[in-house]
Amino acid sequence: MNALYDQIQVYLNMDEEISFEEFQDYYKKVMKKLEENANQLSEDGVWKALFVTETLMSNAEHREHTAKKKAEAKKFHKMKHRTQLYAEHFTKRLNELGYNEEDIGRVFEEMLEEGSHSD
Repeated sequence: MNALYDQIQVYLNMDEEISFEEFQDYYKKVMKKLEENANQLSEDGVWKALFVTETLMSNAEHREHTAKKKAEAKKFHKMKHRTQLYAEHFTKRLNELGYNEEDIGRVFEEMLEEGSHSD
């Protein structure tokens, strides 16, 4: 999960949007990793997976509404839905570990800060 987390941090700090193809390729890598071991992630891995899936979900939602091609908009919609399911799963796991919504928001802010200083 670390490499995928590091890559999303790079994407978040880019000045330009990545292409549909690159977005889709990254999404597929994330889904493959999660399908293989989402339930075996450590607590740190769950935090990183939640950050990655929430970020993908948010970006897919934005791109769904701004895509010029209808076929791409449909694919972004499916990506948004699938990442949302994983995000809900990881949020539930963090809740079971004793974290509330405020804790999750605070850690997300720290993760965003971490990414903006990783130059």
